[in-house]
Amino acid sequence: MSGFKDHFSSASDRYAAYRPAYPPALFAWLSGLCTERNTAWDCASGSGQAARGLAPHFRRVVATDASAEQIQHAQPHPVIDYRVAPAEASGLADRSIDLVTVAQAAHWFDLPRFYAEAARVLKPGGVLALWGYGRMVLPGKMDTPFRHFYAETVGPYWPPERALVDDGYRSLDFPFTEIEAPGFLIEVEWNLPRLAAYLSTWSAVKRFQDARGHDPLPALMAELTPLWGDVNTAKTLQWPLFLRVGRHQA
Repeated sequence: MSGFKDHFSSASDRYAAYRPAYPPALFAWLSGLCTERNTAWDCASGSGQAARGLAPHFRRVVATDASAEQIQHAQPHPVIDYRVAPAEASGLADRSIDLVTVAQAAHWFDLPRFYAEAARVLKPGGVLALWGYGRMVLPGKMDTPFRHFYAETVGPYWPPERALVDDGYRSLDFPFTEIEAPGFLIEVEWNLPRLAAYLSTWSAVKRFQDARGHDPLPALMAELTPLWGDVNTAKTLQWPLFLRVGRHQA
């Protein structure tokens, strides 16, 4: 685990509570690609958002994360086996997995080592799916201060790997037989305090706080409040997902 870059353990309780869930249609599509639906491995599962989405479709889901703190905050589920393990050394048996998923985390990996591990544990014809989401776009005039906050205020505090997210993983090497994915969206109905809670989980916000000694979010909320209206009124917010999906040809 010496190469593990832990940007989230210190906020694992907020991560579990405030990160958005992925659309059920995504998991239905992914499971439909699999010849068998015995075991899925959700790698870098965090507090289990993607693992819970997989659970209705597989007899068993193994959810691993290198952070014991993240796994501690995962919601128990009878189908999900939570484990602490790095992405590059899962401890899973050879050719035992029908689907490997990585949600909003592949940019942190030693990818050549992870790809070798995925190829080792996948059954012949098994599927690997990497996905993520970038910055949401806020409605109307609110997007201008939000874009500035993302790129300028906390922009210097994003780890360099964030550039891969902004690129939609297009530049990642992907040594699997690629499958074209349909478009999927995360969609939520959030009021302004709920949005602020989500933003508090950003690694760049935490790094800003550590470096500057204060929280950048109140200033952003002060800009957004008059544009939002009643802060307790929920608005529809969306993130388009980007995916790299491929089949293991053993």
